[in-house]
Amino acid sequence: MSALAAPHFNNEEAARKLLESLRWDGEPVCPHCGSLKSYATKRTGVYRCGEPECRKDYSVTTASVMERSHIKLHKWLAAFYLMVSSKKGISAHQLHRTLKITYKSAWFLAMRIREAMREGGLVPPLGGSGGIVEADETYFGQVERANRRTKTTSGRPFTKSGKPGPSNKRAVLSLVERGGKVRSFYVPTADKINVQKIVRENISAESRLHTDESRLYFGSDEHFADHETVVHSRKEYVRGDVHTNSVEGFFSIFKRGMKGVYQHCSEKHLHRYLAEFDFRYNHRIALGTNDGERADLAIRGIVGKRLTYRQPHQA
Repeated sequence: MSALAAPHFNNEEAARKLLESLRWDGEPVCPHCGSLKSYATKRTGVYRCGEPECRKDYSVTTASVMERSHIKLHKWLAAFYLMVSSKKGISAHQLHRTLKITYKSAWFLAMRIREAMREGGLVPPLGGSGGIVEADETYFGQVERANRRTKTTSGRPFTKSGKPGPSNKRAVLSLVERGGKVRSFYVPTADKINVQKIVRENISAESRLHTDESRLYFGSDEHFADHETVVHSRKEYVRGDVHTNSVEGFFSIFKRGMKGVYQHCSEKHLHRYLAEFDFRYNHRIALGTNDGERADLAIRGIVGKRLTYRQPHQA
């Protein structure tokens, strides 16, 4: 039987009950004041806070990425499942065809689900004592026309042929804990100062850092237990346990999805697409998470996040 045949993907009441169990563990909690006192109103799924100082109405979607949406809850849940179970992503056009909703609604869903996948709050550093963290950067897509440069930061032309190389492309920095999680960043200016700041803030000082020979990481030795490199220009890709194959494998998945599925992503939304690919990688089957569990984790991330823009971009 298809996973989408489950009751909560086809029935509004079943979808509401599942959402309430994931968000509240079955007991409504007022999102306005945090009170556990509430009572049901005449409207299905709407509760009223029992605190005399509050007395506000709310539902399971209040103060979440789903707030004020007119899309049915079972469509939301199906969209969550489809996005987390597709290794390289699923386009808004495919969502619109599968869920039988408009393209604008599908785009609306997809962007808010990516926001739910985004890692928020305080997060522990990657690595730790004896841990290995691989760091690498890749370049994908042209920067917005207004921000493009004609010369390098030193004032010289890009190349003899006039080609821009990576200088006018969007830089993505990813940190992968060996056998663990990834954390990705869109870096508007991929220089040594910005890259090393991200690396120091997100990797434990007790970790071993593995990179290629890029000068962006020169000087990292003093911040970590060890900094080891492989020299790709000499066709050195592995030396003992020193390599950057894990982070390059993540980039392979990211680029296949962006080129083959999404095809276009505006610069202002790139960080949310990165959050989507990070989420699926961090909760992959190899780490013991199946599609259903991954969907539940993404749904739990809806709380306290809002996106209010409405105009769609091609996705």
